[in-house]
Amino acid sequence: MAPGIYFRLLLVGYFEGIDSERGIAWRAGDSLSIRDFVGIPLQEGVPDHTTISRTRRLIDLETHQHVFTWVLELLAEVGLVKGKRIGIDATTLEANAALRSIVRRDNGESYEAFLKRLAQQSGIATPTREDLARVDRKRKKKGSNQEWVNPHDPDARITKMKDGSTHLAHKAEHAVDMDTGAVVAVTLQEADLGDTATVKETLAEAGVAVAELIEREVATRPAEKPQVNLGGVEEVVADKGYHSGPVLQAMQAVGVRTYIPEKKQAGKRHWVGKQEERDIVYANRQRLQRSKGKRLLRKRGELIERTFAHCYETGGMRRTHLRKHSNILKRLLVHVAGMNLGLLLRSVYGIGTPRGLQGLSNALEFLVALMALATISEESQISGRCVTVDPLVAPKHYPPLCTHFRHSEFQNQTLTPGC
Repeated sequence: MAPGIYFRLLLVGYFEGIDSERGIAWRAGDSLSIRDFVGIPLQEGVPDHTTISRTRRLIDLETHQHVFTWVLELLAEVGLVKGKRIGIDATTLEANAALRSIVRRDNGESYEAFLKRLAQQSGIATPTREDLARVDRKRKKKGSNQEWVNPHDPDARITKMKDGSTHLAHKAEHAVDMDTGAVVAVTLQEADLGDTATVKETLAEAGVAVAELIEREVATRPAEKPQVNLGGVEEVVADKGYHSGPVLQAMQAVGVRTYIPEKKQAGKRHWVGKQEERDIVYANRQRLQRSKGKRLLRKRGELIERTFAHCYETGGMRRTHLRKHSNILKRLLVHVAGMNLGLLLRSVYGIGTPRGLQGLSNALEFLVALMALATISEESQISGRCVTVDPLVAPKHYPPLCTHFRHSEFQNQTLTPGC
């Protein structure tokens, strides 16, 4: 399959909210407009999900990253990437792996066999399922990622989801431009890693992406006013999960100002031997108390959560159908690139998705139908007889235009089809 067809099929998955490659292939074969968008002639068959999967394995991760960067360049050309203020946040994606399939890392023993062995050691010779559940309920730290792994997807981690349930999951982290809402970088990491451990990689990816945009802008349009901030990433906004002294120090070392709220402390903090860290934490606290800091925190909840909603809720990737980070990240990069394309379409045309465009066309058809009906009604009142009009769009509501048909003088006359 041609790479262009492959990438357009993945974009169809975002715009149509389809989570699996099997569903993308079915949708492409069901819609003539999608076939035309993808570039598949009518006389040719649509690639099935195995062809899409095989093409994904053949195209490396760097090519998917180039596609993501190419879309960012399109946004930078119209001023939708500033790169000065970056907001960072993460969410969990449910993995394509089951908890009942996990095994111990040391000896490969399954979870059920492990419980049976514990029950037999406690004196139960032939344990039932109720006995196994009771033994399991009394155990502490029974879902440790240091002890258990899924053999089918070793990158998945046992994680508590946002709805309170426990699943094997992955962690997707976005770096969002706080001035425009464009996603500058996206990373996929182990779900059991804390925010303070993953923010460094995401911020580095965002810094590299902004630097590449600056270099391209200087090379292609040296005489024009720069759209991307020439100083690169200068400010970072995040939630309290990213707050720690070493993280603030690391960002201060690279010249980045932070707007990260602090976690609630049980008592007073001790700064003996940590004067530099203390000054950085206090400076971050003072910035948050100003009007600019409060405004950025409100904007963070709006812009970053919106990207999660577009990519994983309406975009249909809250649950992954692929395994291993290398495969999931390929799909994720194109998925987020589709969200950035939607931002570009909204800024240029006012419509960001095909569904929104379809809704606009329906509204226009309804307005045309109303205008046609108003014209028919006015002409009927003037002429006093029935008028036949072939409207461009069939109206959904039919007002009584020919009420005079009920009179006896018109019962035996030959009327037009419009009546």
